[in-house]
Amino acid sequence: MSQPQRPYSPSLTHTVTRWLYTCLLLLVVPLVAVSQLVSRSFYVKATNRNRLERFGLVPTAPQPNGYLFHCVSVGEVVAASCVIKRLRQEQPDIPITVTTTTATGSARVTDLFANQVHHCYLPYDLPMCMAGLLSRIRPRKVLITEVELWPNLIHACWKRNIPAVVINARMTERSAGRYHKLSALFVPMLKKLSHVCAQGQRDYDGYLYLGLEKSKLTLTNNIKFDQAAGISVNGQATGFLNLSRGQRPVLIGGSTHDPEEAALLDAAAKLRVHYPNLLLVLVPRHPQRFDTVAGLLVNQAVVFVRTSEVDHIHEDCQVVLVDEMGKLNQVYSVANMAFVGGSLADRGGHNALEPAAQALPILMGPHTYNNPIICEYLQEQGALTLVNSSDDIARICLQWLAQPEEAKRAGVAGLSVLQNNSGAVEKTLDVIRAC
Repeated sequence: MSQPQRPYSPSLTHTVTRWLYTCLLLLVVPLVAVSQLVSRSFYVKATNRNRLERFGLVPTAPQPNGYLFHCVSVGEVVAASCVIKRLRQEQPDIPITVTTTTATGSARVTDLFANQVHHCYLPYDLPMCMAGLLSRIRPRKVLITEVELWPNLIHACWKRNIPAVVINARMTERSAGRYHKLSALFVPMLKKLSHVCAQGQRDYDGYLYLGLEKSKLTLTNNIKFDQAAGISVNGQATGFLNLSRGQRPVLIGGSTHDPEEAALLDAAAKLRVHYPNLLLVLVPRHPQRFDTVAGLLVNQAVVFVRTSEVDHIHEDCQVVLVDEMGKLNQVYSVANMAFVGGSLADRGGHNALEPAAQALPILMGPHTYNNPIICEYLQEQGALTLVNSSDDIARICLQWLAQPEEAKRAGVAGLSVLQNNSGAVEKTLDVIRAC
């Protein structure tokens, strides 16, 4: 019979390492605070109160003993929203607080939940700041989405006997290697976590490699499968700037980074030799790049519109720049094919399941390490094609436009991947209930 595990007690080395980390953070935080103060995106979207929240002066939760979800930005908010909605259905009287670290993430919380959840920014990872957060929110459980492992946040939860659970957890080989080198700081965090819900086998193995006990680890699969599966095919296909699927060939560049917009513009120019009415829709990942991409379009002398300025598309329009947040799924619903950004640019690739939910054939660059299992599934089923250049994008898109049945098969294959891999939300809820 196995002996019960003894309660974790930090060693002197672990305690000293965390305080050294805290001292280093004390030197960095003033620089970060000044940078955010002068940042245009933060200045426009955040009030003085919001900036104070980063120092733990968050608004008190309407009720104590609720759930606190931490989500970095838009992607994590959307993923966590599936779990939050289910919890609200099951326990409508229990309060939920959502923290983010970006203004775009904050805006997404408002878009999805309005006043149904309590929202604030996550404080800097300093002991007093995190203590302020927990004392004002007083949660029963803290649920961390994907990768936000902050030593002092997790320590503060552990000291107060508040279960801290990582949901939809990611752990790339690159991250595991970095954490292993900082084991004196990272290992104590693992000891203080109540559970980790891994989104894939790679992530499960990564946490095991770093020393997390199997009893604290569950392979739930990726919540994003469930989230994307909830988007009905063609459910938003009308009304987007008077455009509907099939009206003209449409290539979407979703969640793009520099230099992906330039590559897509080059590919679109090649495609217009054969399909003069092709429409390219660009959706930059970060709002601070909207004006930069607009400048690129002006320099290339293409006919374009910004969605914030028009309500329909003229026949001579060549490019649509989506300079509004929260429009991506609506855009995917009118497209013929999609390129998912952060993949030619070395950012690890963004969510390929969103275009899969709209039965679109998908292109991505070689950098897909953020969601390798998802991309492998999609690629194996013929739904995703990897490209390395604008020439590759033009060649594959030309093939799909010339052979629409091939494109349709790829799109249906992606939708099937979604439908066949759902269930992560229910597994995650089982873990939350048990902790």
